[in-house]
Amino acid sequence: MYAIIEDSGTQIMVRPGDVLEIDPRTDGSEPSGNLVFDRVLTVSDEAGSGGTVGTPYIKGASVTAEIVAATKGKKVVSVMYKRRKGMRRKTGHRQQYLTVRIGDITPG
Repeated sequence: MYAIIEDSGTQIMVRPGDVLEIDPRTDGSEPSGNLVFDRVLTVSDEAGSGGTVGTPYIKGASVTAEIVAATKGKKVVSVMYKRRKGMRRKTGHRQQYLTVRIGDITPG
């Protein structure tokens, strides 16, 4: 069984037990708790032969996930340079992520 959910403008295919990194929540969710994704686009059945497709979302369907940890991505280094001016600038950035483990998929 799998589902395709929408989170922060991205569509993610998830199965029970998957561990994935998503954008952090702005509502102040703690690094230990549960999330509920209610914007479900597609849910397959257990046999994998068919499923339900929403228009655009499936009413009543949801996917629960357990928050595992708040993590950071790899460091990205950006260098700015202007020739003959002596101007050089180096900055770095590490993206914040929320690692979650997918639990239960409830079809609508």
